[in-house]
Amino acid sequence: MARPPVLPGPRPEWLKIRVPAPEVVAEVEGLIREQRLVTVCEEARCPNLHECWGIHRTATFMLMGDICTRHCGFCNVGKGKPGELDPGEPQRVAEAVARLGLKFAVVTSVNRDDLPDGGSAHFAATIRWIRTLSPHCGIEVLIPDFRGNEAALAAVLEAGPDVLNHNVETVPHLYKRVRPDADYAQSLALLRRTAEWRDQHAPAMRVKSGIMVGLGETSDQVLELMADWRTNRVDIATIGQYLPPSELHLPLHRFVEPAEFDFYKQKGREMGFQRVESAPLVRSSYHAGEGHGS
Repeated sequence: MARPPVLPGPRPEWLKIRVPAPEVVAEVEGLIREQRLVTVCEEARCPNLHECWGIHRTATFMLMGDICTRHCGFCNVGKGKPGELDPGEPQRVAEAVARLGLKFAVVTSVNRDDLPDGGSAHFAATIRWIRTLSPHCGIEVLIPDFRGNEAALAAVLEAGPDVLNHNVETVPHLYKRVRPDADYAQSLALLRRTAEWRDQHAPAMRVKSGIMVGLGETSDQVLELMADWRTNRVDIATIGQYLPPSELHLPLHRFVEPAEFDFYKQKGREMGFQRVESAPLVRSSYHAGEGHGS
């Protein structure tokens, strides 16, 4: 059993989590169990789970199991050898979206480097099933880097998501410690290719990326990363506080003050982002449907 994380002092007041609408949370949880689905809300111990499930009635569905082939030091998802793909999963996700009456759905996955396409066809099938059962529902996909496979990225884009999200997670200086199996330049290339595809085929689609802070980065490094995002034409940015799931994960360097998050949000506006979600409890899919009718 994972031990509780060691934090640099008590959790500040601005990081206290409210727990609203437990009866609605139980309803959503029951449907997820019934449909044999996995959510990143639970796997990542997201601090906004009760708000999203209890108030907004949204959940971020995680495709392709709960075992990841990579070894990121911040992540609570299981590591190891994943199982076979479930061909019925895309339809079951779409059925859950329809039964919950979602106006906006977020779909992500574990990394599946064991698959030739990284699971891109599974993403595409899920998008198409949601479009079939909930034609007016907006869709965001939070995808892995597919190891730079351009055809895999194209397969997801051609399925027609409203938002294509790929998180760079942290500043380049910390990549070897935080994302040892990933490459910052490769992630930026994916975002750039997505923007280029968007301009040619789907001008209304948005490109999104996010990071965690509190891992040892400086504010200048965050601003440099934000400039990289804009150079590669990212539209929407998310910046939130890293909170270690246990003391077996990467240690927390510091609690970032709300004023610093406000600073990043203001700088993002000046840089020309369409939207910047920057606050202690922001996570990648937090308020994902804003601007999409949800």
